[in-house]
Amino acid sequence: MATEGKARRRRYAPFGTAIEAAEAAAGLYLVATPIGNLRDITLRALELLASADVIACEDTRVTRKLTERYGIDTPLTPYHEHNAAQARPKLLARLAAGQTVALVSDAGTPLISDPGYKLVRAVCEAGHTVTVLPGASAVLAALSIAGLPTDRFFFEGFLPAKQAARQKRIAVLANIPATLVLFESGSRVAAMLADLGAAFGNRKAAVCRELTKLHEEVKRGDIEALAHEYAAGAETRGEFVVVVAPPREDEEKADDVDDMLRQALTRVSVKDAVGEVALATGRPRREVYQRALVLARNSGDDAG
Repeated sequence: MATEGKARRRRYAPFGTAIEAAEAAAGLYLVATPIGNLRDITLRALELLASADVIACEDTRVTRKLTERYGIDTPLTPYHEHNAAQARPKLLARLAAGQTVALVSDAGTPLISDPGYKLVRAVCEAGHTVTVLPGASAVLAALSIAGLPTDRFFFEGFLPAKQAARQKRIAVLANIPATLVLFESGSRVAAMLADLGAAFGNRKAAVCRELTKLHEEVKRGDIEALAHEYAAGAETRGEFVVVVAPPREDEEKADDVDDMLRQALTRVSVKDAVGEVALATGRPRREVYQRALVLARNSGDDAG
């Protein structure tokens, strides 16, 4: 049903002059927002944000910078991982009342490493319309500028913060036949690159910092060299996206099971190493276990 707020046309100012926004149909709208430069917002997104009855956002302070920049006075309401369970029923009630709800993240496309999929699922189950307004994405921006293969990619997001868990996850990622895209904070990027370098060796990579922002920077090269550069004190302020080339064909061969086992055995037990490598390569656990026994025996012979 229409509401009083719905009947009131909202205005926005994309070019400094106020424009009346067309009324949007009821439903949930997933709206991509800039990842840094506020000019990276689509005209369609601005009109929808102005027309909506409410904008659900991770941090109202962050989203308010965008809405104030474009003269949008739509009410903001927080929706993030800590309040989602309480906020979700309220948003569903708005949709049931015939309102237009916009969902945004602090930056980029909603649901990509950000909360929202449970809301989308609930809205679909309730029979309401869900519409996406595409736009900025740190994943695609980094993939485009990295200079690495783009025909197939795997988005991992943030690796575990603790080193042991991070190394275990990297071992699983090692043989994925696709370019990897990872997020990382500045405080952990050097440690993450060191672990990637230890596992992946001289694969090509790109470290993208502050994309679309004033101090945008992209460093490209062998991942080991990049790891050394950040260990030596390269700038770590800002947000990072790390893109890593897929394994070479020779890396995907069975012979690499030995190398992966050697690396894993320096960190974990034989049992855990076999589990990691079998999962990463897709090879039978029994086969991997036999190789582990051979490596352990040879290591003992060398020691003697």
